[in-house]
Amino acid sequence: MLNSNSMKRATVTIPDDLQKAVDNYVRSQEAPPPLTAVVQAALREYLEHRGYLRRTVRFLRITPAIKGSGRSDVSLDHDRYFANE
Repeated sequence: MLNSNSMKRATVTIPDDLQKAVDNYVRSQEAPPPLTAVVQAALREYLEHRGYLRRTVRFLRITPAIKGSGRSDVSLDHDRYFANE
C-alpha cells in the first residue's frame, strides 16, 4: 500500500493537438508552470468534476493586528508608503 504522501510516476503520450494547446497555455502565463503542474491540475479537475476526488478548499485566514499602524490610508496609498521605506 502506498503512503498518502508518495507520488506515482507515469509516462504519458500527448497527441499533437493537446501538446500545442499546452504549449500555448504555458507560454501565455506570466510565470510559466512546469508541464507536471499543468497535467496534475488538469487531472485533478477532471476527477473532481466526475466525483472521484473531493475538492480541497482552503480558506485564507487573516488575523488582524491588535493595534494597526495608526494610518487610515495605507490600503489606498501603499505604493507611497513602500517608496518612503
